[in-house]
Amino acid sequence: MRSDSVKKGTERAPHRALFKAMGYTDEELAQPLIGIANSANEIIPGHVHLDKIAEAVKAGVRMAGGTPIEFGVIGVCDGIAMGHQGMKYSLASRELVADSIESMAMAHAFDALVLIPNCDKIVPGMLMAAARLNIPTVVVSGGPMLPGVIDGRRIDLNTVFEGVGSVAAGTMTEDELLQIEEVACPGCGSCAGMFTANSMNCLTEVLGMGLFGNGTIAAVSAERIRLAKKAGALVMKALEAGIRPRDVLTQNAFVNALTVDMALGCSTNTVLHLTAIAHEAQVKLDLALVNEISSRTPHLCSLRPAGPHFISDLHEAGGIPAVMKELHENGLIDGTALTVTGATVEELLKIAPSKRGDVIRPVDNPYHPTGGLTVLFGNLAEEGAVVKSAAVDDSMLTHSGPARVFDSEDDAIEAILQKKIRPGDVVVIRYEGPQGGPGMREMLGPTSALAGMGLDKSVALITDGRFSGATRGAAIGHVSPEASQGGVIALVREGDQIVIDIPSNSLELRVSPEELDRRRAAFKAPERKPVTGYLQRYAELVSSASEGAILRPSKSRA
Repeated sequence: MRSDSVKKGTERAPHRALFKAMGYTDEELAQPLIGIANSANEIIPGHVHLDKIAEAVKAGVRMAGGTPIEFGVIGVCDGIAMGHQGMKYSLASRELVADSIESMAMAHAFDALVLIPNCDKIVPGMLMAAARLNIPTVVVSGGPMLPGVIDGRRIDLNTVFEGVGSVAAGTMTEDELLQIEEVACPGCGSCAGMFTANSMNCLTEVLGMGLFGNGTIAAVSAERIRLAKKAGALVMKALEAGIRPRDVLTQNAFVNALTVDMALGCSTNTVLHLTAIAHEAQVKLDLALVNEISSRTPHLCSLRPAGPHFISDLHEAGGIPAVMKELHENGLIDGTALTVTGATVEELLKIAPSKRGDVIRPVDNPYHPTGGLTVLFGNLAEEGAVVKSAAVDDSMLTHSGPARVFDSEDDAIEAILQKKIRPGDVVVIRYEGPQGGPGMREMLGPTSALAGMGLDKSVALITDGRFSGATRGAAIGHVSPEASQGGVIALVREGDQIVIDIPSNSLELRVSPEELDRRRAAFKAPERKPVTGYLQRYAELVSSASEGAILRPSKSRA
């Protein structure tokens, strides 16, 4: 066992003494030591209950003959960090999550791990750590929030964000917004739609790193506690069988994940995160593969924010197994992929239920014939840009209009709320990329303001930043190369014509190459406030969004 290096032999008597200072017995030390990475805190609604999940996991480990040892992991709440400088730390925190788990697992020689995330960057950060460490690992999340209800209508956090725009447009009063605010988030869990957290928790099932139900069983359900106990017991089986993350996180597992991603219409952030996880698993993913998979995968589920259904509806309909079964029966899922259970996907899907055809449509009657995400290429995005095409109104799938250019998210929000943006405009927000932000802020503020003001069907938004999974409308993010790396987005001027053609995977700036060369020669970057501390180090090391915004070695060590 790996843990023998911290507990076995005469020379490890000092180590055992330290364990005994915490109350561990010789019998506990004789068993495998299982690290329990718990990201519980009191600032994220999706994490405030994770201590209960951790207790259930530890019970499962003990029942299966292991010794669980819990340690903490940080987490940023994207909703609370949204719309101010705190959002610069959100994506950047993904790397801290992965690094901290690596540090704890290597320093203390755990034999295996159970990872307990729930929200946005914490889920992919933990999966990155699992792939990097490659010791037996199971992931179990805290589960989704139930939707709120007002006047018989189900709502979620996105309803509140869009309400801000409605107040600015004069179509909602502040008192009405307050009523929504009071009930939109009724309790713990990751926000109730197919936003980034739930997207990644669902795709954890598809990747084979979590049990079925991981992404859809409600946070407040006893079924979630039972799932956590099963996860704790399962890691002992994985340890005994020698199943490691890279045995599971193979090329076909990532293709399966992207396929289900397309069928569900997940967050655009999944492209960033799956690419980063694949890098840690030593699997190559590129953005062209996203379009290849999208072209053959129908969009089967219309989930919030794009449609009427919530994660609770998806669970009632049979959850991710039901989606995978429909895809597998039509030759779109590789059933030979191994899961952490030791069984293949095909073996697990034999008993997968399907209960609500209105939530999970059959392949021959999809919402759209192609997948929910699209990667656009063109002179404005030579390395690609990503749009949640399932959440774009049909009238905006092709659009051309004048650029309205802003060098920060804050300036754009101010202009939108002051009603300076008109139907037909293309809002361009730049210097918000991984390096230029730094940290690639999510743009839920401006997109929600546009939606709340009724402009989401007439105004497009393009950025080298990214979007919340709660975003809807013609919101195109991850433009690469970003402005700070010399991308063409830095050369766009007010009034330039931008042409968007999502069905043709195209994003073009209607400016001649000669004019772009003249602009580039005369270009001078705007003055930016310098950053310090972690963000400074992050900006120096982070790669392009097209590569998953992973950290590269410093130039002195490259």
